[in-house]
Amino acid sequence: MNSTSFFHTTSRIVKSVVVLCVFLLALFFTSSLAFAQKFNSQEVDEILYHIHTYYVEDIPLSQFNTQNFNVLFDHLDPYSKYLDADELEAVFSAANGRYTGLGIEVEEQQDYVVILDTLPNSPAELAGIESGDKLIAINGKNVKRTSIEHVSSLLKSAQKELIKVDVLRGQKLVTLNVKREEITIQSVESKLLNGSVGYLSLNSFNHHSYHDVARHISKLEHENGTPLSRLIIDLRDNPGGTLSSAVAISDLFLDQGTIVTTKGRFFDANQAYFAKRGDILNGAPILVLINKNSASAAEILAAALKDNKRALVVGIRSFGKGSVQSLIPIGNGTTALKLTTARYFTPDGLSIEGTGVEPDVSISEQALSLMNKSAIMTGEESPKQVGIEQLATHWPKAVALVRPK
Repeated sequence: MNSTSFFHTTSRIVKSVVVLCVFLLALFFTSSLAFAQKFNSQEVDEILYHIHTYYVEDIPLSQFNTQNFNVLFDHLDPYSKYLDADELEAVFSAANGRYTGLGIEVEEQQDYVVILDTLPNSPAELAGIESGDKLIAINGKNVKRTSIEHVSSLLKSAQKELIKVDVLRGQKLVTLNVKREEITIQSVESKLLNGSVGYLSLNSFNHHSYHDVARHISKLEHENGTPLSRLIIDLRDNPGGTLSSAVAISDLFLDQGTIVTTKGRFFDANQAYFAKRGDILNGAPILVLINKNSASAAEILAAALKDNKRALVVGIRSFGKGSVQSLIPIGNGTTALKLTTARYFTPDGLSIEGTGVEPDVSISEQALSLMNKSAIMTGEESPKQVGIEQLATHWPKAVALVRPK
């Protein structure tokens, strides 16, 4: 999985650093290809200074200079990298819930890059790309046995108004023409289920997500006519997003307690975030759904509600992305260094990095996948499509958790 990272303002010197996020590479096509940028001595000194001062671990840097500088990032964690002007612009766009692309989510499966899903009303959906399609060629260039990064690069560099995409659909080769366009991401969806139960699907955490969650809950309660009796928060396949959004959304459901803490090598990297009084649901029980692709900010929310005994977390262990990245402008500010500056810890003091959030109630991956988001939103059911009502068996545990006898 290509996990997301979230950024946190950590430097007093670099006050222009803003809280923003990078979403799934597969979704937004922000490239992480082999590092091949040429740097002058001033840029090298600037980057080395920031790594020496702010990187989460103290590493020896004396061996690096302009001659071997490109290998420096091999010694850092996978989330630390240099962003060129295009990548930096993509980061800002993603944090504001928009990006230019096709609107597809993909995954590497054996020899293929496979379409997992398309965004509603996206160029990919309108062109007829379907879940399960295997990418064969882009503008005539073979992409079988290549990586997501290579596919991303080809799509990003395509100059044509229409991109020719060849996919394998079952045993049939299908050719489609797709146009890259600016897409606005809807990070929150909701539906009122039977018994005054609200269903809230969070697809990512961007600058608008907090207000979208509050708005959707208000809409559900208006539709219901009374306050919700229960709420399901679906964080499956949520790659994360901004730290500020995760903290704010957690605070919506908490009256008190720690939400998350961050720890790093320099002073400003050490922060603690606490809930303020006021629970938007007034204590109504919550179930949180997670899976192996729930990462970063999604894990902050799940752990905050779990550790504060506010929600029952159901599913399988989450991805385990527990580090904080800061965005530090380089040179004139058109490029930047994305640098891991801290680790985050749950209210119980546990690091999620590499381990993830353990659910209160574990269910099989197969059973979890049958609770399809699209089917929940549309109300569709079939013999192979298990409704969200299956989760009703866990409600007594959630009620006991938030309202102990």
